[in-house]
Amino acid sequence: MTYIRGMSGRNASILLAAALVALGAVGIALVLQHGFGMEPCAWCTFQRLLYLVFAALAVLAWLSARQRIVTSVFAGLALATALAGLWAALHQQFVAAKSLSCSFTFADRALMNLRLDETLPWLFAATASCGEANVPLLGIPFAWWSATLFGLLALAAARAVWRACAAGEKA
Repeated sequence: MTYIRGMSGRNASILLAAALVALGAVGIALVLQHGFGMEPCAWCTFQRLLYLVFAALAVLAWLSARQRIVTSVFAGLALATALAGLWAALHQQFVAAKSLSCSFTFADRALMNLRLDETLPWLFAATASCGEANVPLLGIPFAWWSATLFGLLALAAARAVWRACAAGEKA
């Protein structure tokens, strides 16, 4: 096995795989929305943003695999983003889904302040209330699927951080 200074090629590829999984989650959400009429709420679209940010950070960590400290920083930021996504999905499940409106919630304000709902409405416009959007997919509420995936992405990012730091101790 060849080692890149900082991480092995296999361990670095976990970051790339995690980025692709995050992008795939957004792709599935878009297919469900535009192909099957599953309209998103503000918390749904906020989670899309977090998946995209995670993917970008994971790719940057993957690209910087030769520089242990840079990899650790990007993977650590990806970990923080995945944990924020986990929080957002759990908030959607336990708090937002019980309200009739997502208007002026943290997620709604964040998307409006970033103007993402205006710039990319096909991706970020919330067209359903929080109570309507958390429908079951294969019998499980959509927010639980998202929470599970964010948890798995957090584990992948944490492993990348740990591996990059462990490689530094051996150097």
